[in-house]
Amino acid sequence: MTTPSTPIPVEDFFGPPTRSRALLSPDGASVAYLAPWRGRLNVFVRDVDSDWATPDDVPGARRVTSDARRNIDTFFWSVDGRYLLFQQDTGGDENWHLHRVDPTRPDEPAVDLTPYEGVRLLGTQLPPDRPGTAFVQLNERRPELADLYELDLATARLTLVAENPGDVTTWLRTPGRLLAVGMEDGGDHVLAEWADDVRRPIARFSGHDHMFGILPCAPTPDGTGLWIGSSRGSDRARLVRVDLATGEQIGMDSHPVFDLDTPRPEADPRFPSSLILHPGTGELLGARYLGARQEIHALDPHFAQVLPRLAELSDGDLAHVSCDTTAQRWVVDFTHDRDPGVTWFYDHTTGQARRLFCPFPHLDPARLAPVTPISVTARDGLALPCHLTLPVGVEPRRLPTVLLVHGGPWYRDSWGYDPEVQLLANRGYAVLQVNFRGSTGYGKAFTRAAIGEFAGRMHDDLIDALDWAIDQGCTDPDRVAIYGSSYGGYAALVGAAFTPDRFAAAVSYTGMSDLVDLVESVVPFARRSVENSYLRYIGDPDHPAQRADMLARSPISRVDDITAPVLLIHGANDVRVTPRNSERVVGALRARGAEVEYLRNEHEGHWFINPDSNIELYRTLEAFLARHLGGRTSTTA
Repeated sequence: MTTPSTPIPVEDFFGPPTRSRALLSPDGASVAYLAPWRGRLNVFVRDVDSDWATPDDVPGARRVTSDARRNIDTFFWSVDGRYLLFQQDTGGDENWHLHRVDPTRPDEPAVDLTPYEGVRLLGTQLPPDRPGTAFVQLNERRPELADLYELDLATARLTLVAENPGDVTTWLRTPGRLLAVGMEDGGDHVLAEWADDVRRPIARFSGHDHMFGILPCAPTPDGTGLWIGSSRGSDRARLVRVDLATGEQIGMDSHPVFDLDTPRPEADPRFPSSLILHPGTGELLGARYLGARQEIHALDPHFAQVLPRLAELSDGDLAHVSCDTTAQRWVVDFTHDRDPGVTWFYDHTTGQARRLFCPFPHLDPARLAPVTPISVTARDGLALPCHLTLPVGVEPRRLPTVLLVHGGPWYRDSWGYDPEVQLLANRGYAVLQVNFRGSTGYGKAFTRAAIGEFAGRMHDDLIDALDWAIDQGCTDPDRVAIYGSSYGGYAALVGAAFTPDRFAAAVSYTGMSDLVDLVESVVPFARRSVENSYLRYIGDPDHPAQRADMLARSPISRVDDITAPVLLIHGANDVRVTPRNSERVVGALRARGAEVEYLRNEHEGHWFINPDSNIELYRTLEAFLARHLGGRTSTTA
């Protein structure tokens, strides 16, 4: 057995990457990527054939954005490669604006293409047949409604295309058609063709099958169909083509065991889309399915030749993919449990590949911990896919353990690099992640098993997985912390309040303590869309009996039962879970002299984005856990 290595500094995990998120330009000559400038990630461009071992301040590399306030996270090339577009909000308020920069004129400031205070960009579509145009959805006219605009990228002129009558949740433009997806009372979605403010219904989709709408969804290049994920008549999501003339769903591809990897990629830009599309033509190249590991099905003959060559570059899972208009030149990266990932350039014409960069070259994969997929059986027989990560160089017996609960809850943990997991393992903790009932990606029945089970069987699943780890001998039952963000933060508070004898500490990061407050505080544009999620799974506070049940399942109602030390973390600008969810718990615990810490960040929202914010967060977390579980910190061996 090896000896535990010295602690890896928090900054090494959560400081800015040297470079990340590379996208090849349509002409295949340049790569756009993120790199730090004044402590924030900004967009840079450099020639793909340049010497990538050189710094980003040499000829051939140029910075094209200058945001010193907040990391840029989402960016993309225009279809013709003339512009780079990026999204940015203010302090985590999620009122995204679309900005434009000209990569040939890096000294010119970025242009805000949607310069409306308090207005959110709710969708951007770059049609391959209209390379100088973007179609954007904005709630500028009314906060609760998204209208569709045509945006001229060169002039920044916005032209209203369609005004929302009140029930449209999303718009989609295809060659020759404008489509609207509306939500009926009861939660079903209706796809319709929109012409002269008149709708022609095409197809109806059950809200039980499509909780968040029709995802993924991409128009066929000829404008006659949509590629979507569908579970109609099946427990698993598969790829189908919807005929826009008849509404018929035609099966295109499926996996015998796995779901199409959705809706997780559409909800989190860290994950690539489940559909791999040609950026220039919109042709469908492949589809991603996710089980214990990812599986990609090539759906295009040329991509079927390229995919095996890309897979040879890493033993990880292929993540973000971009190519030029000829689909001969490719820039790709990978996800791996012990490696933050390497970005590669591959030229299919020559068969040559070369490594461009590693985002965290200072992290040695040999010092990081393997992530092992496991399956645990819940008390009612449901199989729970889980992941167990054990610290390197430590006997895996009676370890202090962090039960790390994912958010959503309509989300899932998966095999791959997670700096949070690796930090905890490096500090000497076993890390147990549970895809409890309600998680997505394991079929409709698995997700629906969570209806009405907040603080019920969803929490039982966590306890059952924890009991498995204790029975295996790797977890010390007296040194367990429960920690998570968003829903995971709620789960941590439920653990502290509903099963206080099981946890030595609890950490809630932007977690909700009051389910009624959560539902009643939904931002205006999302109120209609929560019918299939919050209202169906948690309850409707407008109904007295359901309201009472929601309060009974809320940790704020049982805060007096909390005995373990609690750490709460919240961004002041969080619009998903308001900070009062944390502050009411803090106030109640302090009023009776209980042990509680509170970290409030005035510059962040639901997730902390900036490196200095995350460094502060995880320094606080490691010190809290060390005090109450006995793990290491960056200053202890």
